[in-house]
Amino acid sequence: MQAFAYQNPASVAAAVGAAGGDAKFLAGGQSLLAAMKQGLAAPSGLVDLGAIAELKGITVSGGTVTIGAMTTHAEVAASAAVRQAIPALADLAGNIGDRQVRNRGTIGGSLANNDPAACYPAAVLGLGATIKTDRRSIAADDFFQGLYTTALEENEMIVSVSFPVPAKAGWQKFKQPASRFSIVGVFVSQGPQGVRVAVTGAGAGVFRASGIEQALSGSWSAAAAQGVKVSADGLSSDLHGSAEYRAALIPVLAGRAVAAS
Repeated sequence: MQAFAYQNPASVAAAVGAAGGDAKFLAGGQSLLAAMKQGLAAPSGLVDLGAIAELKGITVSGGTVTIGAMTTHAEVAASAAVRQAIPALADLAGNIGDRQVRNRGTIGGSLANNDPAACYPAAVLGLGATIKTDRRSIAADDFFQGLYTTALEENEMIVSVSFPVPAKAGWQKFKQPASRFSIVGVFVSQGPQGVRVAVTGAGAGVFRASGIEQALSGSWSAAAAQGVKVSADGLSSDLHGSAEYRAALIPVLAGRAVAAS
């Protein structure tokens, strides 16, 4: 691993002030540090967000669950407040990676990285969440922009994520057994923004399955979701599964998510 400068600020303002050039914010480090070890990333500096208390914690108020960007997956999974308000979100967090990943990885880091097979983007898009940064608020539909690409601008930091509490929500994933990333993962919800269905693992980034959304708007049932044929066009093919295989999995998992909601 190459040499780099290291800073450990105690506030959002200090962290933003410390960022610059090709320095990177360090959240849980589960993706960034691995990339650095492999020579795939070589930032001149790391700005560690671990000491910033205002980036941590979970609150539920006015029909909204707000989670600080540096809250770990394990903390979300164990939160009684999240389990009561959005059980599917707690279930998703509790099945990310292994124990090390869940205890080190953070929701903000996952969203900023936007891995095409990550779980959290499906929950954010599937619930119509809002990502708050140090500069603005970004709707989920505008945040994810493709392979490892988001609407975040240079040195813009995620501060928190706000999820509207749905009437119903469910999550299912068909995981790659070694990494536990989603070969296909589907999050469904019925809430303030209507029916939303978000798919991860199947393409270059998380996306909404409009055909399944339309079917579930007419009938919130597993049969309605599983009756939709999803096109394989634009989906990923790799050693874990072809585009056609992933296309066939999407409605199956959507139906299971509805049944679990």
